[in-house]
Amino acid sequence: MNCKLISREKSLQLPSAVKHACHAMLYAPSDEKLFSHIPVKYAVLMQMRFDGQLGFPGGFVDLSDRTLEEGLKRELSEELDYTLDFAESDHMYCHIWEEPIHLVTHFYTKRLTLAELRAVEAAAVQGKEFGLETMGLVRVPLFFLHDGKGGLPSFLCNNFIGNARSQLVDALKSLGIVKEEQLKSALKSSSR
Repeated sequence: MNCKLISREKSLQLPSAVKHACHAMLYAPSDEKLFSHIPVKYAVLMQMRFDGQLGFPGGFVDLSDRTLEEGLKRELSEELDYTLDFAESDHMYCHIWEEPIHLVTHFYTKRLTLAELRAVEAAAVQGKEFGLETMGLVRVPLFFLHDGKGGLPSFLCNNFIGNARSQLVDALKSLGIVKEEQLKSALKSSSR
């Protein structure tokens, strides 16, 4: 990856030629159980993109007439047909990319209730970009099957856009959704 961390404040001071994109990981605590005995613990949403890669909902924002959060709200409304408000406190971090274009990617996390998350999932198929820019939402399997490969380790073998895989892993770790030892094990199992 040809990117490096940059502060939100510094990113907003960059020349207007630099583009900004905002994406969000939506998640909710869950008491659901797979096969009645494997705890799900959290539901985390990603989306299948038009290019066949996994990423987070969001996209390019125009800073001339919007805040980052307003731009993210608009993008998610278009992609998910659901309105969510974002605050600066939902901003996790951002990266600057210098090739192939000058771009700053802002990553947000938003905790919802499971009912809200299910409403997002239900609405997404009505979004104006469904079947075009986005092929649908997927829940990240955060559990580990008995073989040590099924669940999160297998999911991490998928094709992710840009730094979406590292954003997912960073968020799961920093939010305490998956224990660090389990993440290390999943990453090791997913290495090819």
